Amino acid sequence: MQLLRYVCLIGCLVASIGPGHAQQAGGAPAAFARTTIDLDAGMKCAAAHVRSAQRPATSSVSHRAKMERYDVKYYKLDVAMENTSLNVVGSVWMRVLVRSQALDSLAFELYQAPAGSPAGTATLLIDSVVVNGRRSPGIRRSGYDVTARLAAPAAAGTLADARIYYHGTAPSGNSAAIGNGLSTTNTVHLDTYSGAPTFAYNVTWSLSEPYSAHEWFPCKQVLTDKADSSDVWVTTTLPNKVGSNGALVRTVPLPNNKVRYEWKSRHPIDYYLISVSIAPYVQYINYAHPTGGPTIPIVNYVYDQNYLTYWQNRIDLTPGFIENYSTLAGMYPFANEKYGHTMVPIYGGMEHQTMTSQDGFDFTLTAHELFHQWFGDNVTCAGWQDIWLNESFASYGEYLSLQAFDTPANARNWMNNAHQYAQYSSGTIFVPDTTNVNRIFDYYLSYKKGAGVIHMLRYLLNDDTKFFRALRTYQTQYAGSTARTANLQAIFEAEAGRSLGYFFQQWFRGQGYPTFNARWNQIGSAVVLRVNETASVPGITPFFDTDVDYRLTFTNGATQTVRLHQSQPIQFFQFAATGTVASIAVDPDQWVMDLPASAAVRDNSLALAVRPTAGTSPLLTLYPNPCHDQLQLTALPATNLTAEVLDATGRVVMRQSMAAPQLDTHALAPGLYYLRLLSKEAEVMGRGQFVRE
Repeated sequence: MQLLRYVCLIGCLVASIGPGHAQQAGGAPAAFARTTIDLDAGMKCAAAHVRSAQRPATSSVSHRAKMERYDVKYYKLDVAMENTSLNVVGSVWMRVLVRSQALDSLAFELYQAPAGSPAGTATLLIDSVVVNGRRSPGIRRSGYDVTARLAAPAAAGTLADARIYYHGTAPSGNSAAIGNGLSTTNTVHLDTYSGAPTFAYNVTWSLSEPYSAHEWFPCKQVLTDKADSSDVWVTTTLPNKVGSNGALVRTVPLPNNKVRYEWKSRHPIDYYLISVSIAPYVQYINYAHPTGGPTIPIVNYVYDQNYLTYWQNRIDLTPGFIENYSTLAGMYPFANEKYGHTMVPIYGGMEHQTMTSQDGFDFTLTAHELFHQWFGDNVTCAGWQDIWLNESFASYGEYLSLQAFDTPANARNWMNNAHQYAQYSSGTIFVPDTTNVNRIFDYYLSYKKGAGVIHMLRYLLNDDTKFFRALRTYQTQYAGSTARTANLQAIFEAEAGRSLGYFFQQWFRGQGYPTFNARWNQIGSAVVLRVNETASVPGITPFFDTDVDYRLTFTNGATQTVRLHQSQPIQFFQFAATGTVASIAVDPDQWVMDLPASAAVRDNSLALAVRPTAGTSPLLTLYPNPCHDQLQLTALPATNLTAEVLDATGRVVMRQSMAAPQLDTHALAPGLYYLRLLSKEAEVMGRGQFVRE
């Protein structure tokens, strides 16, 4: 989900290219080729519609325990709704698999007005609950918790069919992340910027994330219980169209100028991704042709022809985005159904499965919501504590799309700004309070810091083949299911070939950011570098273990980049330079989410062959040096060590398990190399440098 802001953040950096929003005389929107590119859809204030009120998960602990007695296999919504009201009438069919204990009651969630509310307060009433063809003899409601007694128990391990008949009016108390579970309006706006032209238009839409699906249909709001499939049937008045999940099977004309839209999805779906949008839309379809996959229809329900004319050139970017993501992260997960958009006035977007609800087609907004189809819809976070698995990857999709379809400068600016926004907060990506919608969708942490951490995982692997293979593995391994951060960590560890517990501890559960202050000296071709790392929240995360790039600029204008591993707060490095150094830039490509520091300064007091200070990894005695096919060590400082050999740029070029104090170097090209010995916990136990002739 990406929410566009209208309350400007302090230090907001809105970057764009080309002219502003063209207007015809009299203020009417012009038909023109839009060229403005929002480098960050969220920069228009992601928190504007995230309410500050504390919003708890709706079900009580005891009620959730009752709901855990079954798995939802299927939802079918068969409801009547209009584009001018929040009234809902109809039924929901839940097919459930009874778990290990016979089911004597069906527990679910449905909104009802608080006790003591005035007459006429919006509420949803239950007409009846029928399970396995028999009407429930008793229904108990306590707040949003509903328990319907079964006329006859459903045996363990069997499928049970529950039909819940209900009617009423959905609440409108701005309780969801954006507005309500169900919203309606009679005015919409042309664009996503503040002050955009508005026009009269009636539209009703759902937005259930994180806890508001029960505000418009009976359901079980547990992330780890995806339905295997779903149908959404909505009866409405012509000329309304209804957008929803999956494929449109048919539209059925009915008496009294009514029509029923019947949508079917045969992919697993989480409760909050089931959606409806109802309005007299204009339909526009374009198509994606991903390599190795089917042609994918992209069904767009837009307000009217003027709106389509205004946005069409941006809508037409969507096929390319799908094709690119399919190459990078695996085939679009719902390729046998569709992708699409329905327009709703939420100043942003919501990634409803196969049909995003969106408020315009800004470049990064479309890219963000689309990547959610992989990260959030196909694979969903298993708990709101791990919401970054949805939002950070969707945000990183913005960056990937800028890399593929825009300029390197705009992609770089996006990442720089993401780091800057992340650093407005010193909190954790891990969400400690999932009762607080504001905290779940914290723009700085769940979106921006998380995107920066994904970028650092890409840097850590130092190999795009491995990075994107990890994304595809994650998609394949958890397709149609849910995942936690530990699951993602295990996949990246398999690609890295080592434990990454330290990385996730400092960046997912840790707080703050590092700063690197460097001093250097050059004697002949040798450069010595002293780096002092400080942490911004040392009481929580005292140190960030990470690689860092250093770019040497020589007096003749040439450059050399070396990658060095910062394994302790104060560290000395020594390496060969290919020219006379004029300056050294720290992390010049902004891979690491480090805070700004002063430029590295020359310090003539730094000498070569610096001895390690107390607490640093020891220097190894290596011989012969230069070597040919074998490099000897006088002794191993510990057992179960892995040797990593890095070249002069800091790239790992060889790894070997060290069963004896010698290293096989015959596969290395002649040159200068750095050796480090790592324990099973990735602690550096020894280091040195050598030359292979």
